[in-house]
Amino acid sequence: MSCYFYILYSEILDRFYIGHTCDSLDQRLKKHLSNHKGFTGRTADWKLVYQEEYPDKVGAYARERKVKSWKSRKKTKII
Repeated sequence: MSCYFYILYSEILDRFYIGHTCDSLDQRLKKHLSNHKGFTGRTADWKLVYQEEYPDKVGAYARERKVKSWKSRKKTKII
């Protein structure tokens, strides 16, 4: 089962969203674009700007935690 680390970007919010999933990226993006109460539900212009594939959830989640620990917009932009 392939899992993914991914980064989304919203022009409206001028914000990045960093996450991981074991669903297909198309399915996951549809969930982010749906009207829901979460952070990405605030707008529907999220675009996938980066992705990495991992053989399991552990690797994808570890990568998400590492990138989030940077706490730097500049570093996120250069991935």
